[in-house]
Amino acid sequence: MSLTHIQSFVAVAEEGHVGRAARRLHLSQPPLSRHILALEDELGTPLFERTPRGMRLLPAGEAFLQHARRILAEVDAAVLTVRKVGTAPTEH
Repeated sequence: MSLTHIQSFVAVAEEGHVGRAARRLHLSQPPLSRHILALEDELGTPLFERTPRGMRLLPAGEAFLQHARRILAEVDAAVLTVRKVGTAPTEH
């Protein structure tokens, strides 16, 4: 499971549509769809119901969304921390 797959999942969940999520992520639809399918395959369960109007989260997707958002927030926080430490003056 990659951060890219998690970011893709969150975007599709929030947008409710692969096309809108792809535009948001500056991707084309086919790779974004592959990210979602790979994530579902790895988790062993579908996360979305595919409808003619878009994508709707299934219960497993709802459960995973909360964790996915926390994971992405933690990664963002870690990056900020490292950048602050990396730019702090060092004592000699």
